[in-house]
Amino acid sequence: GTVGVSAPFIGLLGTVIGIIKSFHNMAIQGSGGFAVVAGGISEALIATALGLAVAIVAVIFYNYFHTKLERIEAVLTIGSDRLLEALRLGRKAHGNG
Repeated sequence: GTVGVSAPFIGLLGTVIGIIKSFHNMAIQGSGGFAVVAGGISEALIATALGLAVAIVAVIFYNYFHTKLERIEAVLTIGSDRLLEALRLGRKAHGNG
């Protein structure tokens, strides 16, 4: 559903913000050493990982419940078809059909 589709985009947004912070820190420091960009890169990777984790869990649950509902729907459809057929046969047996 919506969470599974949206979560990677939220993670991507966090990634972009983390990279922007890294470049901002480089601009302020005037150099591009690892210590300057490490915090922003770390933030970006955490955001990506969390977004993917949320999406994966959401998609698993969505698919699980969607499959359950499809099975329930199939059982109900078969049951209602049988009931309607029994009613039709009952009418024919009594001369009403």
